[in-house]
Amino acid sequence: MAMRRTRIKICGITREEDLHAAVAAGADALGFVFYRASPRYVTPERAGQLCAALPPYVSAVALFVNATVEEVKAVAASAPLSLIQFHGDETAGDCAALAAAVQRPYVRAFRVRPDTTGDELLEYERANRAASPWFSGILLDTWVDSYGGTGKVFDWSLIPKELAPRVVLSGGLSVQNATDAVVRVRPFAVDVSSGVEAQKGIKDARKLAGFIGAVRAADATILSETSHERTSR
Repeated sequence: MAMRRTRIKICGITREEDLHAAVAAGADALGFVFYRASPRYVTPERAGQLCAALPPYVSAVALFVNATVEEVKAVAASAPLSLIQFHGDETAGDCAALAAAVQRPYVRAFRVRPDTTGDELLEYERANRAASPWFSGILLDTWVDSYGGTGKVFDWSLIPKELAPRVVLSGGLSVQNATDAVVRVRPFAVDVSSGVEAQKGIKDARKLAGFIGAVRAADATILSETSHERTSR
């Protein structure tokens, strides 16, 4: 039986050495932040320089917060982006228009509150999928009264079982909780930023390797559980 492989995105890359460490550790995608208020902000030109060091099949993802179409176009012209993430107050229509302007698929972030329901998450996904053929999926982060990474975990049990295999799980993930998160939620992908940093905007190579190892350990656990279930029937 083939091993299930959770995809891994490392967000907030600002330095070549962090890019190389993330790629060497086995990251599937790297995120670049184009939100000026973030300590992980990079200019379109800087992102282009960093992306030049990416090997084939490692995706470059652009993170925007309430960006204008001009800002999104400037980034798309400077860096070879595979995917966009929208993390602000954009409506489904805003995301559709921005993605269409640069012909790129996108992920929409949903910040989960303590009172968020599973039905809300399913409806959010449906509404965004209906809005655009460029919509790729939703990313679940923790609600805080600001934008970008929170470093805080939300209640994973709020995620409907039928939705989990399609979501990107984010919010407070780290070496310590990544295995448990993936085993419990079984998301399509995980997204981490502050959980693998030495300081804001500076990644820690050991934490990167440890985080990716923790996700792979979860994949192995899920494979073992699935195999056991099949043989015990």
